[in-house]
Amino acid sequence: MEPFRFPDDLLALQAGWLRTYEALAQAPAGAGTTSLRRRLILLSGLLHTHPYWAAPGRSRAAAPELRRQARARGWTTAA
Repeated sequence: MEPFRFPDDLLALQAGWLRTYEALAQAPAGAGTTSLRRRLILLSGLLHTHPYWAAPGRSRAAAPELRRQARARGWTTAA
């Protein structure tokens, strides 16, 4: 059993963040990465302000587990 049960939309946001970060990291030097950086900032804000974190007893300390679960579901690879 998973120690945390995250909603699918939060897992999808995290997977999108991971895909975007990976694309930015692999972009060649001098490539136009502005759109990737902007997307990463947008996704960071959406992740940070997701209603899941506002519920009593929930902490951002679970963020590493969120990343682990998004990777484990295989949502981070490009389709």
